[in-house]
Amino acid sequence: MSQLSLIQQLAVWVVPVLLAITVHEVSHGFVARYYGDTTAYMLGRLTLNPVKHIDPLGTILVPAIMLLLPGSFVFGWAKPVPVSFNNLRNPMRDMAVVAAAGPLSNLTMAFLWALLARLSMGLLKDGYLFFEPLLLMGIAGIYINIILMVLNLLPLPPLDGGRVLAGILPGPMAMQFSRIEPYGFMILIALLVTGLLGWILFPLISLVLFVVLPVSGFAPQGFWQIIQILIQ
Repeated sequence: MSQLSLIQQLAVWVVPVLLAITVHEVSHGFVARYYGDTTAYMLGRLTLNPVKHIDPLGTILVPAIMLLLPGSFVFGWAKPVPVSFNNLRNPMRDMAVVAAAGPLSNLTMAFLWALLARLSMGLLKDGYLFFEPLLLMGIAGIYINIILMVLNLLPLPPLDGGRVLAGILPGPMAMQFSRIEPYGFMILIALLVTGLLGWILFPLISLVLFVVLPVSGFAPQGFWQIIQILIQ
């Protein structure tokens, strides 16, 4: 497989990235509505229209910069779907479930992209070479969704993992833990800049890939070879 131009790279990544962050946010909103909070629904955020969810920084600028950095992984975020804590029937418990819905949606999408990759590979072997872009999108979709899932499950507010942990901790401990939230993004950036974020994420990403990759039909070595093509 030959090296891709920047335009080709962007074409491969744009749909998986937009779907990964959009479905993630919509999942929060749907689960919140199920548990009694209609805030996201009333604001028109329960839609797969990416325009409603695009954050200029997290959806466009950050992923584009990550693509331009050789060997870097790609990630981004959308505008958070608003959830009114007090509208939930059981606020502490329900907020944990709402938070978990986003990463679970990414895991589901990783499996769906794996199925697309497997189908595309079969068609390529049959000589249908025009399915190569779908194969690359499938691999990109697996990668970005697993990264977003693992990243968001880190126990650091305001990430989903932090909200899940706050929801299951006893009340006083949850309140103390939630005080980290104003500094959560700065902590995340510090981990990224120092390289510690990759050191934390990579073993977890590899573990989830071990479960997802058999669905795609790819061995880890082949998967990582294609990822290198997609991010170089």
